[in-house]
Amino acid sequence: MSPDVLICPACGGRLTPWRTWPSAEPDLGPARVDLARCERCRTAVSLGDPVRSAHSAGAYRPTRPRGAHLAAPLLSVFDRQRLSLLPPPPARLIDAGAGRGRFVAAARLAGYQAIGIEPSLRDVDPTLGLINATIAEAPIVTGSADVVTLWHVLEHLEDPEAALGELRRWLVPGGTLVLGVPNLGSLQARISGGAWFHLDLPRHRTHFTVPGLRQLLRTCGFVPRDTRHLLAEHNPYGMWQSLVSLATERPGYLYNLLKHNAPALSPDLILTLAALPLLPSAVLLEALAGLAGAGGTVAVIARRA
Repeated sequence: MSPDVLICPACGGRLTPWRTWPSAEPDLGPARVDLARCERCRTAVSLGDPVRSAHSAGAYRPTRPRGAHLAAPLLSVFDRQRLSLLPPPPARLIDAGAGRGRFVAAARLAGYQAIGIEPSLRDVDPTLGLINATIAEAPIVTGSADVVTLWHVLEHLEDPEAALGELRRWLVPGGTLVLGVPNLGSLQARISGGAWFHLDLPRHRTHFTVPGLRQLLRTCGFVPRDTRHLLAEHNPYGMWQSLVSLATERPGYLYNLLKHNAPALSPDLILTLAALPLLPSAVLLEALAGLAGAGGTVAVIARRA
């Protein structure tokens, strides 16, 4: 978003200068990113032009993370929780921003007629048949989906309203949208500030609050029905990593190490290992935050009006 844009992409309120936070990957672009915040819904936006290589380089380079096979059982638990947010199978499901297609595969096994849309296919099982396209380019027939999932994608997009409008077109009347985003109003964000794991500058362009996201959904022709703050997939780890990042030189050091994007021989490794005993406390703190409606990420379930 350019600096002369003063309108909140979530609720249409007035944006004013807010903070300048360090980039999680300064090698990709500016070392610091200016943010503006909405006076009405408190959603924030990253100012300046997007970094075009941000989704193909650094932690997003097309390589398998370290320990991917060991993490498979835990990822399966995450997939089952996400599936529990959906209407039951057999439903026609489109996963927009499908990545390598893990969730598409899980949905098919659960009985859904599932396909995925992904603009940067990498190391993908060819039997999944993912469509290599952006949301705007995808050749999806109007009203051909019963449910659409958009899991940690909307915050990356330059025009979230246009993207949601396209997803609405894909859905049948009364169809379900399941949307996951980081929550700028979370306890994690308040505690850790620029070290917040889910801030992820320069990739994240809109930093939603729950009121802002729900208003955007209504503007785009959806009826928000439920907001979930207790999510296993991102929230406990996000709290722990955010707290650790207050001490490490590199934000999100362990995440970047697993993504082959940080050196193993680093003082940050010692600090990260020393912080492992704090993990149960971070899990408890995040659970309390979720119960109070301040989870690090949220899932919003909405119906197409």
